[in-house]
Amino acid sequence: MPRCARIELEEGIFHIMCRGNNGQGVFKNEVDFRKYKDIIKELKDEQPFKLYHYCLMDNHVHLVIQTNEKTQLSKLIKRLNLKYYHYYKKKYGYSGHFWQDRFKSLLIERKNYLLACGIYIERNPVRAKITKNADGYKYSSYRYYVSGENDEIMDRDISYDELGKDERSRQGVYRNLMLDREYEIGKKISSRFFLGGEEFIESMERKFKVSNVRLCRGRPRKDEK
Repeated sequence: MPRCARIELEEGIFHIMCRGNNGQGVFKNEVDFRKYKDIIKELKDEQPFKLYHYCLMDNHVHLVIQTNEKTQLSKLIKRLNLKYYHYYKKKYGYSGHFWQDRFKSLLIERKNYLLACGIYIERNPVRAKITKNADGYKYSSYRYYVSGENDEIMDRDISYDELGKDERSRQGVYRNLMLDREYEIGKKISSRFFLGGEEFIESMERKFKVSNVRLCRGRPRKDEK
């Protein structure tokens, strides 16, 4: 099947996911995780964007970013992945294809869905049984919100302030949302182009002339040929 068209806007909020080729690991230790974050920080100066949520797993990456008229999404993610690949290649003597296909992007409606998407990706280490509680995972944005931990690459989710009147109450609500299994968007993350309410999705389908279901994919895997 042909590759899906890339959904891009001059200004929008996107969930970005990048996987290691054939599920291979892309981070070996804390230094690698830190290097990836350093590259994000560097690129925020080079091509302005806001990072609201993230989760760096051993073999894949989740980012929730907001672009603006100065941001070229495809170029940004390509630069990020390429710079990290060169670092990894030099450090470990790696050769070959590093990232799997193109990155996936999901266009998000801010109201009601930005926060839900952020919490979904911050739950990854719990779903993967790496940790019992999201607090125990260092390589995500969760602790930035639930305990006020300093994180230089982060921009505050514009929906977060609506959770309470002060920081303590907002942190408490955020923690409860993380534990609420009904606050789960599940397969919509990986199988859709757009995440939002019916009106938002219908307007995006008209704008981009595409159904909100991913029916196409990249090149088939070797065992599928």
